[in-house]
Amino acid sequence: MKYLHTMVRVTDLEASCRFYCDALGLRELRRMENEKGRYTLVFLAAPGDDAAQVELTYNWDPEAYSGGRNFGHLAYEVDDIYAACRRLMERGVTIHRPPRDGRMAFVRSPDQISVELLQKGHALAPQEPWLSMPNVGVW
Repeated sequence: MKYLHTMVRVTDLEASCRFYCDALGLRELRRMENEKGRYTLVFLAAPGDDAAQVELTYNWDPEAYSGGRNFGHLAYEVDDIYAACRRLMERGVTIHRPPRDGRMAFVRSPDQISVELLQKGHALAPQEPWLSMPNVGVW
């Protein structure tokens, strides 16, 4: 397992970039805009430490964040997303967003912190039981 990033939702992307980059000193590593999902992702890191990243998520449609929704999630890369989810389920963990795409899943900690699991490299071929599993609750 490898730590990837921590995601924080922001309501003003430019003001947030000024804070994190200009004031705090982080560097922008990459930016991705998703027209279909209506959001922009900006990945930042401290100089010399590209491995520990902060992901700023800006949703284009205004949303009031409550209950910690502005924090987002922790993200970890795993060698086999299906094996990781199977191991979690065997230990009583609910898979809130199953890896139907062979790439991404979400679970929650006992304190309700979202944890994203991402398949290392290319997505695995979709397979059951994951393919037909519905989302559960919020993730």
